[in-house]
Amino acid sequence: MEYRRLGRSAVRVSPIALGTMNFGPQTPAADAHRILDRAVDAGINLIDTADQYGGELGVGTTETILGDWLAGRSDRDSLVLATKVHEPMGDGPNDRGLSAYHIRRACEASLRRLRVDHIDLYQLHHLDRAAAWDEVLMATERLVADGKITYLGTSNFPGWSIAAGMERADARSALGPVSEQSLYHLANRTIEMEVVPAAQHYGIGILPWSPLGGGLLAGSPSDDSKRRRAAHAGTEAMRERLDRWEQLCADLAQPPAVVATAWLRDRPGVVAPIVGARTEAQLDDALRSLEVTLDDETNARLDEIFPGPGPAPEAYAW
Repeated sequence: MEYRRLGRSAVRVSPIALGTMNFGPQTPAADAHRILDRAVDAGINLIDTADQYGGELGVGTTETILGDWLAGRSDRDSLVLATKVHEPMGDGPNDRGLSAYHIRRACEASLRRLRVDHIDLYQLHHLDRAAAWDEVLMATERLVADGKITYLGTSNFPGWSIAAGMERADARSALGPVSEQSLYHLANRTIEMEVVPAAQHYGIGILPWSPLGGGLLAGSPSDDSKRRRAAHAGTEAMRERLDRWEQLCADLAQPPAVVATAWLRDRPGVVAPIVGARTEAQLDDALRSLEVTLDDETNARLDEIFPGPGPAPEAYAW
């Protein structure tokens, strides 16, 4: 496995990240631990979670499952452990967002649930317009100084806020965010307009989530997948695109999930797609994508089926 730098940082991560959002709500703890074991054995070293994950089981559940798994292993220091802060963790007025108050308390709570003494990549889960970058950076710089986090990342941030954050970090002589986790897949390429150029300009690595579009690009013939596809494909145009997409994958003799992940892995600025495997079979598809490289002709066909928006401002200004 060829490891990649996480943005402008010197740390190296696998070209596939394991997402854990399904652990707990859809994947029982025992199965989640087997998926984690298999991923690490295959060379995946970037594991992503968030403090809010847990669904109907309650916030913090997924971090707890991950913490129980980490407690039984001796290789924690070979892993790049990522979690997030922002989403509601309680009913109080300060139980959410990116205030320095909440960041400090949320980090301490994540450390307890994960049963570790530090978090390698601490990500701001969503933009908080009430929190100025100076406040956010003050709080995260303190966590770095205390040895509780190593790197800062963003998630679901617009290009303008990424730029603003990097300029404020530079003014404070701080490293600032090294990664941006964002929605990105063949059928949704919006981030190519503003976010990717901003990230590339500032040396921020892109960690795409939902590489299969919530199952839209999975191409499975199962009844469940057909219902999921029908729910996503609300127009004839999308159904026609999906038919062309599945024919392209058939021509390549590769499962659609493999092709979608391989395409995303090699997009400009991308470090590692985050694969939220619910089962070991889904993890196997993600690992298989590492063996697939798409040629120029295939990428051109994909651009015809799922065209990108083009760079800003040209995409909307003229």
